[in-house]
Amino acid sequence: MELQQMRYVVAVAETSNFTRAAERCRVVQSALSHQIARLERELGAKLFDRTSRRVRLTPAGEAFLPAARQALDAAERARAEVAAAAGEIRGRLAIGAIPTVTAVDLPTALKDFHLRHRQVRITLRSGASEELIEQVRQGTLDIGFLGLPVDLRPKGVRGRELARGDLVAMMAPDHPLAGEEHLDLHQLSDEPFVDFPAGTAARIQSDQAFAAAGVRREVAFEVTTVDFMARLIRQGLGIGMMPASFASELPDLPTVRVRDAPARVEHLIWSRFRPSPAAAAFLSTLGISADSGDQHAAT
Repeated sequence: MELQQMRYVVAVAETSNFTRAAERCRVVQSALSHQIARLERELGAKLFDRTSRRVRLTPAGEAFLPAARQALDAAERARAEVAAAAGEIRGRLAIGAIPTVTAVDLPTALKDFHLRHRQVRITLRSGASEELIEQVRQGTLDIGFLGLPVDLRPKGVRGRELARGDLVAMMAPDHPLAGEEHLDLHQLSDEPFVDFPAGTAARIQSDQAFAAAGVRREVAFEVTTVDFMARLIRQGLGIGMMPASFASELPDLPTVRVRDAPARVEHLIWSRFRPSPAAAAFLSTLGISADSGDQHAAT
């Protein structure tokens, strides 16, 4: 069994298409198909069901895929470690971040890192905090930037608190409350809200604050992206709660400070095991040692 064969299987699984997988791997399709067929013969099982319309993993393929990814990651990590021993940082750096991270200017940090370490392949994905924690724990991501309620700590990872601050009420420019200097949660209780899905960290911080104030509210619109939230708020369909530090990203939407406001903490997290050379180098650009940070046991 060869690493190249595993790479082909992963590419087909992720693209659901032999042609696109061959393009990604920069080989002709016939060569890719031949190598996968050869691997299937070696394993004694089909990895893919192929029809004229789609390609999907068989149960054997579903079982094989995680191990193939682990083998490829291990091989890449080994090459990166050897290069690091010779003073060269290379390999992969996979970062996940919430859309409203503000404690670090992430685009600038990534640019600076890229200029210093051009042999590192950087990927960035946006997601919810709870998803990013799990992906860092599993090793799918190297680094995560989170926003959590003040009483919630990421588990099973190393981490560093970056910043904390209150949320503000964000509303349409013509909203009757837009000119207020301060509000409290009781004054907002009759307003419809735009918020993230129930149970997510981004939603919990607001739900906890309203519950502590003894205030019931209606979340009429549940969304998964900041952009969509802002579009609904602009139309006057509801009020949103956004980190005050992020408000400048949406300058056309008025914000009002809230006396008993929800609060959040921004965290930077990485693996509790030895991070890759690229991850350690990125942490170093932020002035953080990979061996520092709080380590929290998994629950």
